[in-house]
Amino acid sequence: MPQQDHAASRRNRLTDVLGIEVPVVLGPFGGVSSVALAAAVSDGGGLGSYGLYGYDGAAILQTAAELRAATAKPFALNLWVPTGSETTELPRTEFDSYVRALQPYFEELGLELPDMPARFMADYGEQVEATLEAAPAVVSFVFGVPAPEIVEEAHRRGIKVAGTATTVEEALALEAGGVDAVVASGMESGGHRVSFLRPAEESLVGTFSLVPQVADAVSIPVIAAGGIADRRGFSAALALGADGVQVGTAFLATSESAAAPAYRELLHSPAAGTTVLTRALSGRLARGIPNRVTSELAPPAIAPFPVQNWLTGRFRPTAAAAGNTDLMSLWAGQSARLIRHQSAADVLAELLAGA
Repeated sequence: MPQQDHAASRRNRLTDVLGIEVPVVLGPFGGVSSVALAAAVSDGGGLGSYGLYGYDGAAILQTAAELRAATAKPFALNLWVPTGSETTELPRTEFDSYVRALQPYFEELGLELPDMPARFMADYGEQVEATLEAAPAVVSFVFGVPAPEIVEEAHRRGIKVAGTATTVEEALALEAGGVDAVVASGMESGGHRVSFLRPAEESLVGTFSLVPQVADAVSIPVIAAGGIADRRGFSAALALGADGVQVGTAFLATSESAAAPAYRELLHSPAAGTTVLTRALSGRLARGIPNRVTSELAPPAIAPFPVQNWLTGRFRPTAAAAGNTDLMSLWAGQSARLIRHQSAADVLAELLAGA
């Protein structure tokens, strides 16, 4: 069958809504997204995604320009919705106590202890304004429902909107908020648990249970995420009622990703078969491969989000450059043992074999 017909045979309401050729979405990585990986997935007919956590307006516009230079196909930009639980101010004494808890890691890497910053995270309003100006094909949100005026302005500019749910109730809230598609993120997913109606610990629904319930509850396209790494997962997601899949870890392990070489090597090793849910790296619950940080840090030594994320972010890049996986964020989903491929094109081909 000619390639054009082969792709056409996989079109459905998700591909029609998002303007893509095959129903595969790249999971957006906050911190390890790369233009090369997003472009590779988009060029393969899927939706390449780029996580914008920590980016200011200028960096967002620059990233969008780089993506457009790398691919002529649709891509998505991803933003974190403020939940209202973020710690924006902290007494100096508390900040210093959290720094002391991390002092051995800074010393091991030869880094000076950080001083308290003016702010711990990027301005969400500035991020939204720049993202809408950048006008990607899709803007996706995690940790909440984007405000009505944001959805309205995105649609006015021809931008589709996607949101992420970890429960049926969150999926219903997103649909009521006007999003065009919903990602049903099972607890198997790597990275942060993006729950927003109830605490993350109370929203740990598995993909196999979550996807069909969400598909029955909403009328918009459903994208299954969590534990999907090969053709079997793709096929199962469709059988459960999903219109497509979002895949993170399998793509994170490819040569096009921005993950450090030591991180990618670990994802291809048996060690990736064990993951834990931890707040040690960011202050928010996330799934990753255990290391020294996740095993040594525990409350009350863990600062609230985004303080902990900012603090560990002062040493994690140095650890990554040195190949020190003990002091890095090693986000990974529960199906990492299924990883077999080194290139984004091969991962995409493997997934689509399940169609």
